[in-house]
Amino acid sequence: MTMKGLSKKQIIVPMNIDNNNSFIKNSATHVANIYKLLRNAKSDILVDYIYSDPLRISIVTNKVSLQSDLQIIDQYVKNSEDINILQVDKSQLSQSKSYLKIIGIPYYPHSKSQDHLTSSNVETILKQNQIFDNIKLASKPRVIKVSSKSDMSIIWIDIWDIQSSSKAKGLIN
Repeated sequence: MTMKGLSKKQIIVPMNIDNNNSFIKNSATHVANIYKLLRNAKSDILVDYIYSDPLRISIVTNKVSLQSDLQIIDQYVKNSEDINILQVDKSQLSQSKSYLKIIGIPYYPHSKSQDHLTSSNVETILKQNQIFDNIKLASKPRVIKVSSKSDMSIIWIDIWDIQSSSKAKGLIN
């Protein structure tokens, strides 16, 4: 399941506060320039407005942006005279957290041992598994013993995902 977060129509450009303040002063000009660049690239995306948070600017569009649109916007922002290019990160779409519940895992993974499964053990196992290659954990995994008399556990994993939960769905299927 995915928790609500930012809109999928936002493009986030992380940058320091000085760049942020300089860029946002001319936001109307930037909206017009980005609009022209996207039109020239025959994109259906329109930039509605730009707003700032302390460590990023958000460019709000009329539709969900494609990777090609992100590249155009990223290139424009980095070529802008208002900012220091070294202090600007790559543009990205907004992300949400999805959570996964894994059941039926032994709480004591090694027989004849009282060492129980820890979140560090789970992280190590996830890093070794190729289906988790493109997955970033949003928090440490939580290992919960099913009941006091049981030797089974439930593992909860929070991952960074987009609002359509495509990464979570890819793991489930």
